[in-house]
Amino acid sequence: MAESARNPKVDEFLAKAKKWQGAYAKLREIVLDCDLTEEFKWMHPCYTFQKQNVVLVHGFKEYCALLFPKGVLLRDTHGILIQQTENVQAARQIRFTSVQEIMELEPVLKAYIREAIEIERAGLEVTLKEHEAYVIPEELQSKFAEVPALKPAFEALTPGRQRAYILYFSAPKQAKTRRSRVEKYLQPILDGKGLNDPA
Repeated sequence: MAESARNPKVDEFLAKAKKWQGAYAKLREIVLDCDLTEEFKWMHPCYTFQKQNVVLVHGFKEYCALLFPKGVLLRDTHGILIQQTENVQAARQIRFTSVQEIMELEPVLKAYIREAIEIERAGLEVTLKEHEAYVIPEELQSKFAEVPALKPAFEALTPGRQRAYILYFSAPKQAKTRRSRVEKYLQPILDGKGLNDPA
């Protein structure tokens, strides 16, 4: 692996990692062996092919993972891809809890990464569910009637931001909680901000 292929921001990320440091280092070695460009996006190592995201390395409390943004298009011949939540449409993870596990899966991981590269080379795209297919919760609709500027502000948000709000507002079982969530995010929506955008 050529030293020039290493991104200094990823070196820094690895040096600071309190958990999964060895696992991250091994995953990095495997991914770089597949001739991808190492970048640092969304606070994580991200590996690209012709500027397209192919795979990310990230960690959680219980596991670390390789995340394939278009993982749903992979054949998953070994049945190891995981859909993080039911609302994730395209991305899929392969999760690990030890360096040993990563080492045992190395040939399989490389095969999955190479397949993900071929998906990018072929220019394949994931057909996402249209955001119109998501039902706007009643609590948000009644707020549209109360605050005339809210509906146009909401519709001006990107489809991904709209979807995130719809899912977040719809999640609670109690109407009271749904209403308080809508209330809390009135101003950010009016300001053109997404659910997870910095204030």
